[in-house]
Amino acid sequence: MAAVDMKDNLLGISWVDSGWVPILNPGNVLDYFSERSNPFYDRTCNNEVVKMQRLTLEHLNQMVGVEYILLHAQEPILYIIRKQQRQAPTQVVPLADYYIIAGVVYQAPDLGSSAFDEAVSYCRYHPSKGYWWHFKDQEEREKAKPKSKKKEEPSSLFQRQRVDMLLLDLRSKFPPTFYQPKPGEKPIPVEVKKEPEPPVETVKQEEREPATKTSAPAPPSKPPPEKRARLQ
Repeated sequence: MAAVDMKDNLLGISWVDSGWVPILNPGNVLDYFSERSNPFYDRTCNNEVVKMQRLTLEHLNQMVGVEYILLHAQEPILYIIRKQQRQAPTQVVPLADYYIIAGVVYQAPDLGSSAFDEAVSYCRYHPSKGYWWHFKDQEEREKAKPKSKKKEEPSSLFQRQRVDMLLLDLRSKFPPTFYQPKPGEKPIPVEVKKEPEPPVETVKQEEREPATKTSAPAPPSKPPPEKRARLQ
């Protein structure tokens, strides 16, 4: 049997008597609900008066005050008990509903209860996603989860060779002016070796030689030999 503090919120507790569970039926479920250890049962109700006077439940219609009735039964697992305020034989005001599932009694929350207010506080909506539940402990679990790293796909041999060719081409066109021996150290300028220029005199001589060769006159051609007359 469950011991429950009456100061607790009735929406967050339950009650059960395991001795009654195997024999529960629509005829004795109200007797089970009227057990003194049940925190949901009000002992000042008319059901208690009828029980003490050994009257039938039909006499409840002739009384005024709080009473309990069996609203619905689905044997052998579900029973619904209603607490209501009777004002006249044909006029009652519902106060609360209780459902019994497999012998365990719970109070059904109404639309104005704090249970629905708390549930609404966890509800989220976005036009692109729709509705979803967002709980505080869910954020803590997500933060505690190790973030999975995205698996990078390895590059192909063609891609690596192509990149190496492009880097070599860029290095030849734009040689580095600084290099860093180790991370964090100061960069050191690179000495660019320049090809030695030929001396000016040799250049002038090379320029003069074709000039002299072109300026020298061609040797004169020999005239044809003269023809002499033969003596007879």
